[in-house]
Amino acid sequence: MSDEQAIGAVVHLYVDGMAFGNEAALRKAFHPDAKVIGHFQGKMEWMSRDDFIAAVLSEPPASPGSQPLMDIEITDVEGDAAFVKVADEFAGMRFTDYLSLLKTDGRWVIVNKLFHLHR
Repeated sequence: MSDEQAIGAVVHLYVDGMAFGNEAALRKAFHPDAKVIGHFQGKMEWMSRDDFIAAVLSEPPASPGSQPLMDIEITDVEGDAAFVKVADEFAGMRFTDYLSLLKTDGRWVIVNKLFHLHR
C-alpha cells in the first residue's frame, strides 16, 4: 500500500469513527497526544484526543448503512509528514478539517486536527 493509500485509510477511519461513534476507530486514527483545535459555538476549542472522542460519543451516531460525507480535497506527503484537507459532516454540521499526520512505527496517525465549522 502506498503512503497516499495508507493516509486515505486513516482519514476514512477518522470520518467513519466520527459519523458512527466508533471509539476504537478514532483511537486508532489519532495519536494519543493529538490535539483538536477550532471555533465551535463562538468559542475556541483546544481539545485532547480523549476530549474529542468524548464529544463525538455524546452525539447520536449516523444511521447504520448510511454513507458519511468524506471529500479529500488535498493530500500532501513529504517523507514521514503529511497534510490532508477533508470536507466532512458530523451531527448535521459541515466541517473542513486540516489534518496533520505523522508516520511513526510504520503507521500513519493524525497528530493534529484544525477544523472550520461552516455556517
